Amino acid sequence: MPTNRTFTMIKPDAVQDGNSGSIIKMIEEAGFRIVALKKTQLTPERAGQFYAVHAERPFYNDLCKYMSSGQIVPMILEKENAVADFRTLIGATNPANADEGTIRKLFAKSIEANAIHGSDSDENAEIEGNFFFGGLEQF
Repeated sequence: MPTNRTFTMIKPDAVQDGNSGSIIKMIEEAGFRIVALKKTQLTPERAGQFYAVHAERPFYNDLCKYMSSGQIVPMILEKENAVADFRTLIGATNPANADEGTIRKLFAKSIEANAIHGSDSDENAEIEGNFFFGGLEQF
């Protein structure tokens, strides 16, 4: 059953470049309500737990190193059709393929340093939201 919540996190490259405020503004202007937000830094071990689904992939170690390289801003967002609408707002994983005006087109440096994460399903939104904000109502 679809929910009205999704999970996102602004990645280390975008936080380090000072783009968090601009990204959050775009999120709010797109009609999302921020239910939870914090600024934190993952340890390599914690990044490994978050990305455990990718543990067998060749990019896993680099991903964990990158995601623990600086501060991130995880958030739970609320809006009708949240997951799909947010995926549209952030754009394609590869910023070269992202539509004009999307977060990744505006702020991503590369396919690896692509500024922002967005859950790809209601189920993953709940899992990922609980990872950072366990116990939050409905997450």
